[in-house]
Amino acid sequence: MTTQAPAASPAVSSAPAATPQARAGSFWLAAGTLWRREMVRFFRQPNRVVSAALTPLIFWLFMGSGLSSFSLPVANHGGAAPTVMPATNTGGAALNSLVTEPSAVSAAGGAAGSAASTVGYLEYFFPGTVVLVLMFTAIFSTISVIEDRREGFLQGVLVAPVSRLSIALGKILGGASIAMVQGILFLALWPLLGHWPGMMWMLLSLGLMFALAVGLTGLGLCIAWPMDSTAGFHAVMMLFLMPMWFLSGAVFPATESTPGWMKALMWINPLTYGQSAFTEAMTAGRATAGAPVGLVPAAAITVAFAAATVLLAAHLVNRPRRDGTL
Repeated sequence: MTTQAPAASPAVSSAPAATPQARAGSFWLAAGTLWRREMVRFFRQPNRVVSAALTPLIFWLFMGSGLSSFSLPVANHGGAAPTVMPATNTGGAALNSLVTEPSAVSAAGGAAGSAASTVGYLEYFFPGTVVLVLMFTAIFSTISVIEDRREGFLQGVLVAPVSRLSIALGKILGGASIAMVQGILFLALWPLLGHWPGMMWMLLSLGLMFALAVGLTGLGLCIAWPMDSTAGFHAVMMLFLMPMWFLSGAVFPATESTPGWMKALMWINPLTYGQSAFTEAMTAGRATAGAPVGLVPAAAITVAFAAATVLLAAHLVNRPRRDGTL
């Protein structure tokens, strides 16, 4: 009786399994998907839309009307910071005080005076309120990072074969787009209240708004990424971002009477340069937030700040967390 030899089993390859590779175009596909998710989530929450729009408006009306008895005589960015002084129209907080009137300012050392203009406080505070809208949006949009991690959505995104930069960019562009929608809605009040600077200045203002929105949202993502508590996130954001906004020239400019330590904090604050450039663009070059540089260097610093926050956020997203989780 003959027996057949068992069939030889196929050889098992010891080569490691190939990891899934990102297909062409996956970078912008992932970023666009996350951007669209942020937009859909925002517009499906009407209370969030209303609160984010009304809070800065109420803040601007109450604080701006209370301080509207002051005006800012400023030159066309001659290098000197504006000085706060009582307005000539002491009859109340009428919106007519927003119209600028020429005045004379004397140069240091007894030189001849040069032409200047007076900017009402409501007009000066308006660009700062727009920046506050962008800041509130950064707070509310980046808090979704903590919620997505709790729900497991973020873990699913992080294991996908896509670039971590695209993930960070999608989240930041989503928050920045929401900020632009809210900022433009608030900006629509400007022709009714302030001096129309012209189309070129307004286009420059929109570009600076977008750079500020990207920078603030990227900064919010850097703060939110390592955190697990929404309460702790709000505490850190209010402790860090609100003083950053107050010391940006949004509420008061850096003047000669400003204490040296406060002026130093304002000048090392990256938001000061974006606020100064945005204020100058909104007022057609008539007012600044007291930054030590002109419009073009301030705008360049703002763009560099936005790019730095995006790259830092991508680095944090790519780096493992301390607890070993995604």
